[in-house]
Amino acid sequence: MYTKEDVLEFVEEQDVKFIRCAFFDVLGTQKNVSIQPSQLKRAFETGISFDGSAIIGFNDESHSDLILKPDPSTMTVLPWRSLDGMVIRMYCTIYDTDGSLYENDTRYLLKKAIQKAKDMGISIHFGNEFEFYLFEQGTKNPMDQAGYMDIAPDDCGEDVRRQICSYLSAMDVEPEASHHEQGPGQNEIDFRYQDPLIAADHAATFRWVVKTVAQSNGLSADFSPKPLEDAPGNGMHMHVSTNKNMEEFLAGILNRIKEITLFLNPGADSYLRLGQQKAPRYISWGYANRSALVRIPAVGTKRFELRSPDCLANSYLAYTVLIYAGLEGIEKHLELMAPTDKNIEVEGGLFEHLPLSLDQAREMASHSVFVKKIMPENVLKSYL
Repeated sequence: MYTKEDVLEFVEEQDVKFIRCAFFDVLGTQKNVSIQPSQLKRAFETGISFDGSAIIGFNDESHSDLILKPDPSTMTVLPWRSLDGMVIRMYCTIYDTDGSLYENDTRYLLKKAIQKAKDMGISIHFGNEFEFYLFEQGTKNPMDQAGYMDIAPDDCGEDVRRQICSYLSAMDVEPEASHHEQGPGQNEIDFRYQDPLIAADHAATFRWVVKTVAQSNGLSADFSPKPLEDAPGNGMHMHVSTNKNMEEFLAGILNRIKEITLFLNPGADSYLRLGQQKAPRYISWGYANRSALVRIPAVGTKRFELRSPDCLANSYLAYTVLIYAGLEGIEKHLELMAPTDKNIEVEGGLFEHLPLSLDQAREMASHSVFVKKIMPENVLKSYL
């Protein structure tokens, strides 16, 4: 893990030309400001001022100044920029002008949730499966007509996925597997379990790399939940493990899942995906059951897979609400509902369902005492 001194030394020795200082709005959109190497020491010590009123979910004009300080542990080289001078990127911690940590920074909210888990003796890890479509640039024409785990020449995305994985590896983000998904031009790349903050940082890096590589190949990457009406949607399946009390942790998530769905599925199209082609709509869990909301894999049963989230979610905020819900389950010793081996797509009427629309999800979040307790007012307003 890099320190400030490591980064300053690296910048000098490797003749780095630009430093990108990145952060996120409350919806998870990545922002950045580029600085020259001569300004890096100042950025570490006193920070970089920016206009918070221009960022979704941050302050209004009457209290707009905020400060960015780079987190040296997140330093990475951008491999696609090395030919015209090395560029590095660091994610930033956001501070208020009084020196306090900024409460609407969702990266900070996740850190607080992780600390609460540590205080309870709970260690949590997340691993994601990301699905995305590759279209011919400027169109909704898929780059191929291949299907699940097909190979070249039917699978035309093989080289693109290889380039994505190569760039990620060069940035110390290690993919576990990649393959063609069920939809035409649809792809999946999976990652092993990490500390929640590292997993969220890697999720942000991943989306950026995919879009960059797609564009360089004359394609556009689409992470939206339902890009094509008659084809499978894009999910962001989350694999979760804890060092103990996993059943109570899962019971806590299932207990609050309707109230927190807004932060796992924040777009109107999110609800066109749910209930279609293995995207779950009903609150349930089962062993090796891909029709259930939560699947316990047949291999490696010390984890569970939450299958409803999609890639519109801000990973920092999604992990935050899941951690707090799970910890509540442990605190209250909630009992996990019975598993099901039914095909819930066929027999869904036996189960409670998730919100059926964005409006329903907003209504449930807005009336949730639990959500209001863990969510800053400005962040919640941005989603409502």
